[in-house]
Amino acid sequence: MALSTENDLVHDHIFNHGNPLAERKTLWALVLTTIMMIAEIIGGYLFNSMALLADGWHMSSHSVALGLSALAYVLARRYAHDTRFAFGTWKMEVLGGYTSAILLMLVAGLMFYQSMERLLEPAAVHYDEAIAIAFVGLLVNLACAYLLKDDHAHHHEHHHGHDHSHNHGHHHHDLNLRAAYMHVVADAATSVLAIVALFGGKLWNVTWLDPVMGLVGAILVSVWAYGLIRDSSRVLLDAEMNVPVVEEIRDVIAASPIAATICDLHVWRVGKEKYACILSLAVAEDVAPAYFRKQLAIHEELAHVTVEITRVARP
Repeated sequence: MALSTENDLVHDHIFNHGNPLAERKTLWALVLTTIMMIAEIIGGYLFNSMALLADGWHMSSHSVALGLSALAYVLARRYAHDTRFAFGTWKMEVLGGYTSAILLMLVAGLMFYQSMERLLEPAAVHYDEAIAIAFVGLLVNLACAYLLKDDHAHHHEHHHGHDHSHNHGHHHHDLNLRAAYMHVVADAATSVLAIVALFGGKLWNVTWLDPVMGLVGAILVSVWAYGLIRDSSRVLLDAEMNVPVVEEIRDVIAASPIAATICDLHVWRVGKEKYACILSLAVAEDVAPAYFRKQLAIHEELAHVTVEITRVARP
């Protein structure tokens, strides 16, 4: 049996090499969104539109999320070679998404409170001005969605081409990019709600529609935030022992010509499509850990594999 060389055993812990294109597009989306956010919030207050205010506050949460994503990209790249990070710096991006989702929940609460207040105490709305700003906001949202969706699709195609990871779904996407894309889509939906509410008030004098759409926007933001909290917290807490690659590891060991029993198995994510694995096996034959690492190498998403072998008596 061939022995492993020193070059085979020594490796770095940079499992995620960044996404420069996504970073640049995120920065562009951040600039556009921040400008539109300021315009919508000011316009909402000046023209007494709760739906426009809701869309503006939603955009503010999006600006925070994009800003955190951009910062996470920068920090992850800056500290990529810092040996204090045992499994790399990729989770900085995930932490940014998680933090922005928490802030977004707070914004949703504020939107809900202000909409209820306006529903109980109606105020005059300057519809023409508010509608104009809402339309511009929608165009900005669509432009940002186009920017992020294009790179999102490219990233998906580039990283899912091999046979052993094509069925792992959205869990392999750049969570920063996915969060930003989902957020601008939610922003666009909130803009549409604001426009519908404003036209309803202008054409049919349905004044209650404006705050009601604010409430709908608050619910929409809450749902989006919950989804991001759920997905990012799974990664941060290493709660992904139900991902497909875990079963694939078990299948590889079960199909191995050398019989082995899995005593312990730990799998967690260290990059947007990379996993680390610690595998403890009970084996009766005299075999080196490198044998099983080679068997597992068919799964490219396994970036860091540690195999421990315990010799047991033959049955």
